[in-house]
Amino acid sequence: MKTKSTLSGRGAQRNVHNRFFVLSHEMRDDFLEFCEKEGEIADKNKTLYLNVFPKTIVNKVTSPDVGMAYSMNMYQGCEHGCIYCYARNSHEFWGYSTGLDFERRILVKKTAPNLLEAHLKKKNWKAHPIVMSGNTDCYQPAEKKFELTRQCLEVFLKYKHPTAIITKNALILRDLDLLKALAKDNLISVNVSITSLSEETRRILEPRTATIKRRLQVVKALSDNGIPVNVMLAPIIPSINSHEILSMAKAVSEAGALSIAHTIVRLNGAIGEIFTDWIKKTLPDRADKVLHQIENCHGGTLNESRYGVRMRGEGNIAKQINDLVKLARLKYFKDKGMPRLNTDLHEQYKVGQMKLF
Repeated sequence: MKTKSTLSGRGAQRNVHNRFFVLSHEMRDDFLEFCEKEGEIADKNKTLYLNVFPKTIVNKVTSPDVGMAYSMNMYQGCEHGCIYCYARNSHEFWGYSTGLDFERRILVKKTAPNLLEAHLKKKNWKAHPIVMSGNTDCYQPAEKKFELTRQCLEVFLKYKHPTAIITKNALILRDLDLLKALAKDNLISVNVSITSLSEETRRILEPRTATIKRRLQVVKALSDNGIPVNVMLAPIIPSINSHEILSMAKAVSEAGALSIAHTIVRLNGAIGEIFTDWIKKTLPDRADKVLHQIENCHGGTLNESRYGVRMRGEGNIAKQINDLVKLARLKYFKDKGMPRLNTDLHEQYKVGQMKLF
């Protein structure tokens, strides 16, 4: 698998135009040539952390097919650099590109723990699982510096409120003490994303994520400590990781996962342009094949927005993928399942401690 990526450690290889802007910025070849001759660095490829100050942190999710009703994100943008990430499009609303900006301009919500606490104390709030990482990974590299996810877990524990986590970063094990405390009252579940068992595939698809070996260790460590784990085999990309479905399911089941979920890749908005640029540079020998097979799953287009269809696709290739996942569940998860999170305790703890009367 020969790669031709030009920016080390990044998924996207360039910025693309923000649809909300009239003007655009372009890195021209003549400028790059000038920098080369002058011995200057045209692109330092550094990550910037930018503080933002939202008024709220908990979002109601209206989409009927994402499996969550409420989510929260301590960070916007994600340094993991997953080339297929649906969250890239949201960066345009902040005035940035879905390409390199998404990976290098990380917006940090330092007030997230306080905003969460205020939300959980509302008189009219009824406990319902709030998913951390509904958009971007709450354990991305920024978390090591800012510890906002840990602070939010402390808030959930204080108010005995259920939460769920989606991540592909081993940093989650840093907070094992809080996760175990939440698990005692059935207040936590974790979704670990694993897209391949091949480290080479992982490296080009998700350049700054934890290794596959490390992620399987995370599944085992969490499971061994009584924390329920679902594994997201997502997204499944035809001719890149679609052949690994059964082997991935077997590996995560043996590591202790209680269930699996999957989606078929969809490349909405600017992601189609970013992914196409990436695959032609990274996997030129199979680029056209992969793109055409993705289109086959979505009615001849890379862009799929129809509820009920967008996650599972349609057509022969999509059916093969979905049937393989069904087989994997029957073979490796027949007597397993994720428990329902506890929503009964929170009302007693709205003032920060259990009511006496």
